[in-house]
Amino acid sequence: MTDVIRNVAVITKINSVQAEEAATRITKLLSAREVKVYCVYPLIVEYSAPKTLEELKRINVDLIFAIGGDGTTLRAFRIIPCETPVFSMNIGGNRGILSEAGVDSIDDAINSILKGRYFYDCRLRIQASIEGRATPAALNDFLLTRINLTRTPTISLRFMNDEIKQRMDGILISTPTGSTGHSFSIGSPVLHERMNCLMLSPIASVNRMPQLIIPTEEVEVKSTHDANLIIDGQEMFRVIAGQSVKISRFYPDARFIRLHKKGMRQLAKLGF
Repeated sequence: MTDVIRNVAVITKINSVQAEEAATRITKLLSAREVKVYCVYPLIVEYSAPKTLEELKRINVDLIFAIGGDGTTLRAFRIIPCETPVFSMNIGGNRGILSEAGVDSIDDAINSILKGRYFYDCRLRIQASIEGRATPAALNDFLLTRINLTRTPTISLRFMNDEIKQRMDGILISTPTGSTGHSFSIGSPVLHERMNCLMLSPIASVNRMPQLIIPTEEVEVKSTHDANLIIDGQEMFRVIAGQSVKISRFYPDARFIRLHKKGMRQLAKLGF
């Protein structure tokens, strides 16, 4: 790449000493190379200027460092300016399936990025609207799940001029990136990360409705009982019985900064 990195922001895993120590090391290295570094408040580290999210959105940031686990990376993509690329580092996290580097490769990663030895890995995102009210975008998935555990709702799915109605606990709508997350844990297949499709995975369907892979067209979901709509396992919105939830592709795509070309990198992170 030939893009010049002048302004960088750092987001860390909340209450992680390891992530904050790595953030300090990263900001020191970048500051020594005359790169302006901002940290997202309440994080405060040396060699950086603390900013609120609203302040950060008014700054022309060239790159975000997401330091932690996959949860930190998912959070970063929801809160940063839409077109800003993210460099994901698994420091203080668990598997780090979305990450590119760890604590042992901080120096090499900084050098490669500042020398332009990287490429963009673009991933589709999805967004929901609840009766016209838009939610933040999801990189992994939206989960619509029942609230009352003693009653099984009928959930309707309308897409591609067709409709399916089934009694089930909920429905998980995943991107290819999200196919190695919650979707994988309930037995859904792993999709190639660059496919343009969505995966619909029923949760405890009474009639054992199969998982469906569909084009990235709008999906409308309704439940006969109140439900929660959960974004990437991190943010939750209440959905009243009968309300329309429409899920569609969100633009622009998420952009990761990568240093090494791999095949199905997330599958490799799972040990396959």
